[in-house]
Amino acid sequence: MESPTKGLDRTDFRVLRALVEDGRAADVSLGERVNLSSTAVARRRKLLEERGIISGYSAIVDQKKLGFTITVLVLIELSSQAESRLEEFEEAVMRCPSMSFCSFISGENDFMMLINVRSFDHYDAVYRRELSNLPHVAKIRSSFLLREVARFRLAPAVLESS
Repeated sequence: MESPTKGLDRTDFRVLRALVEDGRAADVSLGERVNLSSTAVARRRKLLEERGIISGYSAIVDQKKLGFTITVLVLIELSSQAESRLEEFEEAVMRCPSMSFCSFISGENDFMMLINVRSFDHYDAVYRRELSNLPHVAKIRSSFLLREVARFRLAPAVLESS
């Protein structure tokens, strides 16, 4: 299997790092940051997009400024890991309006979710209306995030590749 980074050089990684820091940066300013012309930066960006290394651009929304001051880590254990049960659960999760992230995980639990809420009462309502109604749930464990220590939008090893 071919390495996904085959053909990328240090300059490509510098372009990626610059885009992670500012996804709205114009090619001219990117070029200044990575010592390339705007045309060369545009060409590299287009190739990174075509290869799927850059899969899109989005805004990072500060949940706290919207009033969602509590982030809850929810670990869910299903009653069965049969494929049909996993699919039913995943389809139901996609309809949960409060869910901001969900992943199938290994270990003691089956899924991990992140939910942002305005208060503990709000979480209680989300728990009762959404989480407790998900299909095939055997156990729900909730932890409240106290402080964000670090957030990486690109793995540190990738940033160090340049």
